[in-house]
Order: sequence, then C-alpha cells, then structure tokens
Amino acid sequence: MIGRLENNNSIVVAAHRGLKCDYPENTLLAFQKAMESKVDMLELDLRLSKDGVVMVIHDETLERTTNGSGKVMDYTLAELKQLDAGAWFGPVFEGLKIPTLDELCSLIASYPEILLNVEIKPSPNAKWVVDKAVAMLDEFGYLPRCVFTSFDAVIIAYIYDTYQLKTQGFPAELMYNFDSGPDGTYSKMWAVGISMKLLTPELVQDFRDKDILPWCYCPDVDQQVYYALGCGATLMTCNNPRPAQEIRYQIEQNGR
Repeated sequence: MIGRLENNNSIVVAAHRGLKCDYPENTLLAFQKAMESKVDMLELDLRLSKDGVVMVIHDETLERTTNGSGKVMDYTLAELKQLDAGAWFGPVFEGLKIPTLDELCSLIASYPEILLNVEIKPSPNAKWVVDKAVAMLDEFGYLPRCVFTSFDAVIIAYIYDTYQLKTQGFPAELMYNFDSGPDGTYSKMWAVGISMKLLTPELVQDFRDKDILPWCYCPDVDQQVYYALGCGATLMTCNNPRPAQEIRYQIEQNGR
C-alpha cells in the first residue's frame, strides 16, 4: 500500500501531527479531523510512558502541549491521562487527553486507505518504542501503511536492519549519529524529509540520484506548495493541508 508513494507524478498530502492548524496537535480529535478532511497520510510522534505504554506526543516534556510539567517518560499512563492536552490551544478543547498508540490505531480502523508516518523521537528508550510500536501496528494490520521516521540515524538503522521496514530520515546535517559510510544512514533510508528552508531542485535531484524519495515539510501556503512542486517534492507534510489539497485538485482538474 505504501508503495504508491513512489509515484513521482502523484501529490500526497500528510497532516503534521493531525490537523494541527485547527486542533490541538497529536490528539485524537486532530487526527479524526485530518482524516475527515481527506488527507492521504497522518504524521505522528511516539514516546514511552514510565510504565512502557506508547504515547502519541511530540515533545520530550509536557509543558508546551499539556498542563503538566517534566518529562513524559517520568509519568505512568494513569498519570499522563490525568493531564489536559487541549486547553492550551483554546478553552473549547479543554479535557482532551494525550492518546496512546493503541487508541489511535482503533480510531483509524474506519479509514483503510490512510497512510501513517510514524516518527520515533530520539530518547534513551527509542528502540523499545520501535519494538512496541511495530508489534502493535502489526497486530492491527497497519504495517503495510507505515513509514517510520527518526532524526536519530541509530534508530533508522535499527528499524531497517531489524524489521526491514521503510524509513524516512533527513539530510545529514539535521540528524544525530549520522553514518556517512557507503553502508551508512542514506543506504537505509527509503525517503528523506526536507524542510522548506533547505528545499531546492538540486537537493531533490541529489536524493533522487541516491534512490531516496524526496519529501518536504511544511509547505502551508500556496506559494510554498508551488515551490515544493517546482522542486520536484510531491509528498508534503503540512501543518495546514488545505493549500496543498486545493492545488492538487486544481492540477487534477486541469489534467482531465
């Protein structure tokens, strides 16, 4: 299923942490609204609780997106579920919780076409996160929908070598523990995420020459979407997916 991303002529739109332009990021509501808006892919971030439960949350610490404080890994699932993960975004979202990966897997069961970009955040227990996430996604039958992402080259290598799954890394200068050898990090990457600050036609072609799919983040306005397409990056991970979706629709209509 994930193989359709190899079509360079097909624009693919991913929702970065769900529909985070309108809803609190990495919440079930943000993911639900993203799927309702007909994005192609959800991008999500994984960390472990103190008692080994895979949680969907971006930051190492709780302050930015909850009313808690301290590191996610220092709290049990029960303690994390006491926190509010919505009120920071707006009073109407008060009461939303940090979801578990299991809860998100259950939510997307009604969307058999949705793809998943599963980011493993760098942490001391990141390999454990990988093991637990792969097992759960396999149990739900979702692995054929998944690309696994990390800024840590050690984790990219672990996913590739241990599970032979598709990985997305980043340009070398953005990664931790990058291995520049001939059998190094780039050889284990199926795709690369290029920020809009770094994106150029030359860089896109360089990764194509390495047989690595060039993706980009985050083109959130029309001008950025057109620039990304002009560079040759057709998978776009967006904070606001609407401009990319609308431009894709226009291109499809003009092509008929």
